[in-house]
Amino acid sequence: MNEIELVVKAIWKINENAQMRIVGETLENCTIEWIVGNPISKADIEAKMAELPTPEEEATARENLKASAKAKLIAGEPLTEEEANTIVL
Repeated sequence: MNEIELVVKAIWKINENAQMRIVGETLENCTIEWIVGNPISKADIEAKMAELPTPEEEATARENLKASAKAKLIAGEPLTEEEANTIVL
């Protein structure tokens, strides 16, 4: 995942309805044209980026969720929606 993809993820964590056009390859040297939603400062975006899980953390969480869903299925227990999505999606 490149830095601009992380920028977009961070923006959507702040405002899931935001629409923007980003030109550049890093947060530091990009320009953001806000189409829908109030502008978000680069400092706020950078702070939110620091909170996002790393790709490795996301992969581990996904594997843990799958393991939890499998264990519950075997035990005949109900799944959470998030666990069910690991099976269906």
